[in-house]
Amino acid sequence: MPNAVVFIGPSLPLDEAKQILPDAEYLPPAKRGDLTDAVRAGAKTIVLIDGVFFQDRAVGHREILAALRAGVSVYGSSSMGALRASEMDTLGMIGIGEVYRWYHDGTIIADDEVGLVYDPETHAALSEPMVNIRATLAKARDAGIIDDTGEKELLRACKAIYYPDRTYRRVIRDAEISAEQKSSLTTWIKTNAVDQKRLDAVTCLTAVRETLA
Repeated sequence: MPNAVVFIGPSLPLDEAKQILPDAEYLPPAKRGDLTDAVRAGAKTIVLIDGVFFQDRAVGHREILAALRAGVSVYGSSSMGALRASEMDTLGMIGIGEVYRWYHDGTIIADDEVGLVYDPETHAALSEPMVNIRATLAKARDAGIIDDTGEKELLRACKAIYYPDRTYRRVIRDAEISAEQKSSLTTWIKTNAVDQKRLDAVTCLTAVRETLA
């Protein structure tokens, strides 16, 4: 097993990840016990980006702590990795990216912020994670597409939707904002939506590559 192991799925296409950190071993979204197996196989660096939430047992805090105590560098970003890093950064786990910072500073607290459904074969996302929607709405507000009140209402509507059903179309439809704002936002999103998970994954893998170099 290579020294670096990366658990990744819908946050970043595998071919793009390999271009950034080509010598790592890439594994599917992590479930309980996967980090323990990686440590036993000799991993010296673990990058936790994607992990299962509801499909299987999630990555446990104890296995991350055991990896850290064994001298393994454990990074977290984008999705499950960001959540776990925010919970364990005081113990040595390294969090990278905006989603990690949002969890760390309390901007977001719930698991469903990063939850989504994806194709188990291709890992392609089939719903939109709330962290991406949150980043997109902030950008739309800054661009004057929506106002502060509209942003808050859209976030409220998003939170009220069960995470597998979250899409921009559904959020805009359910939000109690003006027809003008709905129309403008729908058009604007087509070319301006923010994929915060992807951005964070790229930042994290780039940081790991530089550290290992």
